[in-house]
Amino acid sequence: MTESLSEERRRRLVAANRDEYADSYSLLAFADEAARQRAGERRREILAALSGQAGTGCRGSKLDMRRLSPGCRLCAEGAWSCLFINGRCNARCFYCPTSQEETGLPTTNTVTFRNPADYVAYLERFGFRGASFSGGEPLLTPDRTLSFLAAAKRRFGDRLHTWVYTNGTRVDRDILLRLRDAGLDEIRFDIGAVGYSLGPASLAVGLIPTVTVEIPAVPEETGQMKELMVRMAGIGIDHLNLHQMRLTPHNLPHLSGRPYTFLHGEKVTVLESELTALELLRHSLDRGIDLPVNYCSFVYKNRWQRATARRRGGEAVKKGHEDLTDAGYIRTLALAGDSENLARQAATLQAAGVPEGSWNIGRGGDRLFFSAALWPLLDFCSCRLRVAYAETVMRESVSYRTAFSEVTLATGKKVVFERWTTQPETELAGNEIEYFAALFLEGEGENLRAGETGRWAGMHGCEYLPAGLQEYF
Repeated sequence: MTESLSEERRRRLVAANRDEYADSYSLLAFADEAARQRAGERRREILAALSGQAGTGCRGSKLDMRRLSPGCRLCAEGAWSCLFINGRCNARCFYCPTSQEETGLPTTNTVTFRNPADYVAYLERFGFRGASFSGGEPLLTPDRTLSFLAAAKRRFGDRLHTWVYTNGTRVDRDILLRLRDAGLDEIRFDIGAVGYSLGPASLAVGLIPTVTVEIPAVPEETGQMKELMVRMAGIGIDHLNLHQMRLTPHNLPHLSGRPYTFLHGEKVTVLESELTALELLRHSLDRGIDLPVNYCSFVYKNRWQRATARRRGGEAVKKGHEDLTDAGYIRTLALAGDSENLARQAATLQAAGVPEGSWNIGRGGDRLFFSAALWPLLDFCSCRLRVAYAETVMRESVSYRTAFSEVTLATGKKVVFERWTTQPETELAGNEIEYFAALFLEGEGENLRAGETGRWAGMHGCEYLPAGLQEYF
């Protein structure tokens, strides 16, 4: 299954891609129609072969879901925090998406944590069940990594699954024992940083409970990876995670010089990388290799992880009469009309024992804000429906450009959530109200009329995450 974009949406994405790369855009070899058709046919062939063998989840954007590592399972459930413990790396992988030259402070979602206590309070406040430590290279600052890890495990114990990402260059028995003793549950190796050597990862087998290899799917390494998968299974590697390569302004000089073709989308991605990941997954199943392979597509990471962040912030700042959509946006519904009519409807809600927090009369008396759960109790015949959507963005400090809320952690550290309008208020009347309810409150949203654009498409994007792998265009 792949998503299907409207022409309007495709044009917007292409324009955004062109703007991001400016003069360098002309250097990129985008797949032409013939190449996209061939690739699409190849992908359909592989997916058909995987049908019945590989479990697909997250609305078709992630597979194989049957034997995910514990950390990946928590990611798919939206219960994971990734702390970038530093911003410095000693490897020079050509596919790295960002510069890794500054140690900096431990950071997650732009918020910095100067001490482990604040981060532990953050994990507790938002109910995380998983925490990972990334970089940069976390083992370039081993004492910092160990202090944050140990503090989290002391507070949560087995209730928090922890893992570290590493390129393996600083891995030896001593550091592995220190990580184990601090409570580390899983370690993930980017073997591409060490010439695809399994030496560092093999040292971790038997010391760290779960050992995972996590790398981008590099097309040139397909043959080598097929051989390595057998060796990984043989030495006790527990999981192989394959990412789709994406283009960034940082890695453009390296990727554009290779024989790759690029795809437009939410970001520019490498066509051959997705096909490589799917081919390796198919190979592992066809050959019966006892190594769970997980393809972590770019659209999965970009959509599901961002939706999780929106949902977390939305829970912290939404009002009682507002709801969170499946895509993590705050939905605001309001009846608009005669003030006397709205007052009568409010009285009906009161008489039914509905808590006032789930509905509210606006200051002017001409709007009745309400949660979607109250829909059956309301009379829309002589009213209009107004619908708006917003999203939250977590910040280190207030920008004062929009409404915001502050959440104070147990240690006194404050986290800021800014609220930004995503879809301007839309007014609906008559049959439009029924159509809205059918699409977004009664579960028929997947049946949005073909070619629908404008406000309906905009609302649909705020209600549902797109399904499937990315469309090739």
